[in-house]
Amino acid sequence: MSLDKFVYLLLDNAVKYFFISLPFFLVYYVFFRKKLSYKKIQEKFPKLKDYARELGFSTLSVIIFSVPPLLMLYSDAIRPHTTFYTHIDEHGTVYFILAFPLMLLMHDTYFYWAHRIMHHPWLFKMVHLVHHKSTNPSPWAAYAFHPLEAVVESMIFVIFLFTIPVHSIHLMWFFVISLVYNVYGHLGFEIYPKGFNKHWLGKWMNTSVSHNQHHQFFKGNYGLYFTIWDRLMGTLRPDYDTAFENLKQREKPLPESCKI
Repeated sequence: MSLDKFVYLLLDNAVKYFFISLPFFLVYYVFFRKKLSYKKIQEKFPKLKDYARELGFSTLSVIIFSVPPLLMLYSDAIRPHTTFYTHIDEHGTVYFILAFPLMLLMHDTYFYWAHRIMHHPWLFKMVHLVHHKSTNPSPWAAYAFHPLEAVVESMIFVIFLFTIPVHSIHLMWFFVISLVYNVYGHLGFEIYPKGFNKHWLGKWMNTSVSHNQHHQFFKGNYGLYFTIWDRLMGTLRPDYDTAFENLKQREKPLPESCKI
């Protein structure tokens, strides 16, 4: 291990975070803010101090997220004991492809239960409250965790490398997919179409409306990618479908010149 490798991982994570979050922020919160404002889940926009807080804690999280890869993949004492592999042929193409949905299911399970534990009154006040200060989240809230929560979140990387065979491509795309979905969950706008929440597949997918409700009301809707665990454990908010449908029924307001 070396400082150079840590800096490389840190810059790589930071570039991915900012280059994924920034376009969403610019489209929905800057360039088309006025045009799309009627579609915002919570119609008010966060304040500049909210963006600053989210960016500050997200920067700390990016630093923390860079540590497990450094320890697990660049340590001669640890790497040989992991399940990391470098040649796709070692486990075959079928496994290589199926590993992606498997990783998402594992992460969703880990996130759901870790998230519910974080809502224990003591842990919530001491740790998780940092994330919930974003009651009306923006894309920058995706990584806005207390440092201790960021450590917990980063442990999924360790779990992967001690349970299932993982290739460098798995890790790269997992990071990108999880970040994109996390940014979408905190977007404050719903991208999925009308009726998606009732679709045979869509009802099992977590949405921006679902996670926004969690930030707004602090209870229910604990999943990350899916609603599987929320449905199984009875923690999906009973007003979720209504909130999704009401949002999708909003109509663009008429220009002042067209009003009678």
